[in-house]
Amino acid sequence: MRLVPFGSLTDENFAAWRAIRDGDSRWDSPYFTPEYVAAVHAGRPVEVLIGDGFVWPLHKSGSSAKPAGSPGADFQGPLVEPGVRLSPQRMLASVGIRSLAFDHLLDGYQDFEPWVEEKRVSPVMDVSGGLDGYTKRVDKSGRDKMSEARRLTNKASRELGPVEFTVRARDGLDHVIALKREQYASTGARDHFADPVHQDLLYRLLDSELGLLSTVYAGPHLLAAHFGIRSHGVLHWWFPVFDRKFGSYSPGWILLREMVMAAPDLGITRIDLGRGEDEYKRRAMTGSSTVCIGAVTSGLRTSARRMSRAAVAAAKASPIAPQLKAIARKFR
Repeated sequence: MRLVPFGSLTDENFAAWRAIRDGDSRWDSPYFTPEYVAAVHAGRPVEVLIGDGFVWPLHKSGSSAKPAGSPGADFQGPLVEPGVRLSPQRMLASVGIRSLAFDHLLDGYQDFEPWVEEKRVSPVMDVSGGLDGYTKRVDKSGRDKMSEARRLTNKASRELGPVEFTVRARDGLDHVIALKREQYASTGARDHFADPVHQDLLYRLLDSELGLLSTVYAGPHLLAAHFGIRSHGVLHWWFPVFDRKFGSYSPGWILLREMVMAAPDLGITRIDLGRGEDEYKRRAMTGSSTVCIGAVTSGLRTSARRMSRAAVAAAKASPIAPQLKAIARKFR
């Protein structure tokens, strides 16, 4: 096992990477492509852990590491040939890594199971066959929202101006990032785009084959937009935004319906909505995958992490959690 700077990978290394990925659909997400990692590496150095039948791009800092793209990568994990088994602790120790934390590790890595602390659902939409195919698979709640989105699209056209959907927009990413930052501020969530590195990554991806910026306007008004990444038949639903003053039109659902209708022309058969319990994800999903939170560490560090996560979970479950969040927001 060796750790190689991304910029030092050879054509042979990339060929092995792509062969492993193409051989198993579990890594069909764009997060597992060399192109995504290249875009990440341009803003923040990536080193790739390489062994026989094994590839894992990482950010290394001292003796600690995280999957490449963290904290923005919604799917993580090594690409491994069938039958390859390993000892994560010994593997990492061989390259000077004492701790590797993950928060979106794909479920199913048997060798990493002892270090998984929590598992979360990551909803998906099967959009093969476009809107007709999708509405046959989604439950009644999702079908009702799609019907409502159609009616509200017509209403927006009458009241605001003709509704226009652009699936491959080239302008407007500044506005998307600004709206997303407003959303973070209003909900008290951590501002992902406070770090310019994360903003720059989106611009690089937009200039690549992976990035996809889509917008919905009603007349001169931007109702909603989305920036995601895609590869083969998969679109990862990454940064959706909408203008809150048009919230009565359910602009997010209007945008999602337009994307489902456009899916066949884009060659997209699945939309990964990402980990989360948002109501729209619950309604829109036709299935789900599972991602894991945890860290490969020494025994003492593992115990400390588990105790810390238990304390956080208890605080979130506390009746005074909303008040604590409000206080914390005042000191941001």
